[in-house]
Amino acid sequence: MDKHTTLAFILIGLVFIVWLYFTTPNTPPKVDHKKTTDTTKVVEKKQLPEIDTVKLSEAKPTGEKDSASMGSFFKGTIHEKKIIVVETDLARIEINSLGGKIEKYFLKKYKNWYYDKLPSSSKDYETDVQLINYSLGGSFDISFISSEEKAISTSDLYFESDAKNNFYNLKENDSLVIVYNFDAGNNSYIKKIFKFFGNRYDTGFELELGRMNKLISRNVYDLVWNGGLYFVEENSADEANYSNASIYYGEDQVIFDAPHSNDEVLREEKNGKVDWITVRNKYFAGIIVPNDPSTTEGVYVKGYSKQFQKGGIREYYDIRLNVGIKDQEIIKHGYMVYLGPVNYDILAAYNKNLDKIVDFGSFFGLKFVVRPIAEYLLLPLFNFLHRFISNFGLVIILFSIIMKLVMYPLTKTSMQSMKKMQALQPKIAEIKEKLKGDQAKVQKETMKLYSTYGINPAGGCLPLLLQMPIFIALWGLFQSAIELRQQPFIWWISDLSKPDVIFNLGFKLPLFGVEQISGLALLMGVTTFVQQKQTVKDPQQQMMIYIMPVMLTILFMSFPSGLNLYYFLFNVFSIAQQSYINKYGKAVELVPVNKANQKKGFMQRMMEAAEEKTKTQQKRR
Repeated sequence: MDKHTTLAFILIGLVFIVWLYFTTPNTPPKVDHKKTTDTTKVVEKKQLPEIDTVKLSEAKPTGEKDSASMGSFFKGTIHEKKIIVVETDLARIEINSLGGKIEKYFLKKYKNWYYDKLPSSSKDYETDVQLINYSLGGSFDISFISSEEKAISTSDLYFESDAKNNFYNLKENDSLVIVYNFDAGNNSYIKKIFKFFGNRYDTGFELELGRMNKLISRNVYDLVWNGGLYFVEENSADEANYSNASIYYGEDQVIFDAPHSNDEVLREEKNGKVDWITVRNKYFAGIIVPNDPSTTEGVYVKGYSKQFQKGGIREYYDIRLNVGIKDQEIIKHGYMVYLGPVNYDILAAYNKNLDKIVDFGSFFGLKFVVRPIAEYLLLPLFNFLHRFISNFGLVIILFSIIMKLVMYPLTKTSMQSMKKMQALQPKIAEIKEKLKGDQAKVQKETMKLYSTYGINPAGGCLPLLLQMPIFIALWGLFQSAIELRQQPFIWWISDLSKPDVIFNLGFKLPLFGVEQISGLALLMGVTTFVQQKQTVKDPQQQMMIYIMPVMLTILFMSFPSGLNLYYFLFNVFSIAQQSYINKYGKAVELVPVNKANQKKGFMQRMMEAAEEKTKTQQKRR
């Protein structure tokens, strides 16, 4: 979670606490120090010793390795690089004979953020998102220690392909197998077998090692992915907040998040069976899934960041999957390689727990509450509406109406409770005037007043608390939903996944780091002010009417316009609801309740317990 989002939740929480302070008697709260357990583990950034690994500078394919570095079985003969292009309905894939690996992977359905700024002479695929960070090694390689104790990486080896053509075009259910072979001498070889599909983001990959068992030391090789994924969004700082490497390990997703510092490096390793590994940015992921996870022996992850001027930042990850091999002549290991969008429905269809990669957000350990709401309620509803409405802005409007109707009983209860509290304010003011200087008696008489009329001072608070998990789930959904990426609405709102900027200040506001003015954030702030004016009547809370809208407006300046559109509309509907209640709702009558049938509330029991304790202490003196 980035600092702006964290600050937003903290300030909203502070405003909420202040509201409770002014509407609830000063009773010592019961603090629960137990921490909730998050089903997704985030690995601590502790320093571990380096293991045998190829440095990033050494991982770059050069094709100029000599026998001193490669050993007698891997002579670094120089060949001409050959590129084979496979085009499918979803992607354009470039495979390089140097390394025998995927070098570039363009996604046809997703455009670069600068696509409309490219010259008209640009080729079609140059406007598409390209995921492989090929300048840092990119894609995936095989590395191992040879029997001569040489560090071997297939990124340095030239492979021969069985392909007859340099270009293939696959449609719908078409598939294509391309075999890359490296002759290691003495009848030993390394084969990389790729299977591409016309309408799928995954690629089948089989590694075949022929008579390599005597040449590979320690009976283990590493499947290596260097450099993470290419950064493809305009706001690199926002993209870095969602970038990470992760593994599915021990029936859990373990996330590795690089520190945002040029001087710190994350190094972590895990031993044991690994079901899959992934590197991701905000909207896209590269995933490797072993067909037989029992062959895996662990994983090593290195993560680091680079900071740039004007607040830019990028995260890079090197991940190495350790795979054991048996002492046999022919060894075959199969993998599924996914390069594509972080789309819940697509990933869930594989039935390999890949949907865990989709980040619905978390708020201080509440992921176990927030995720089910987003996963099984909000996202299905959102996608269902889009089946009938193509414009995502209109989808958000209808979505906000539905959510308002769903939460109507809670908001109605909250509004009714607040109206009762407002009606009681004159009587509370009389008590404060009558008992000036004796705060203890003021509190006692106020509690009696609440008890007389059967009013729970926290009654307006509970419905708001029940809405918080939905609020946080919506926050996470609209912050990271790939469905909103580059989706326009109307007028100046050209991309629902980015702030709708109407003016640039030319400088950053201290503390908040805001330098752009968002139109929807301003509208959201105005409606928040109107809503506060409708509901806040206590003179002691008047400052909240002005503070809360201003703070929220500034904080929401940097949030996606889709998120701001939703909260603006939600405020509008809340204002309409409150106006209707004020005009047509029944007037609140303060009628004493029958104490014989009344149960003591929590606050009353707390006050009585505190009073009894005070009397006991006075007797002992």
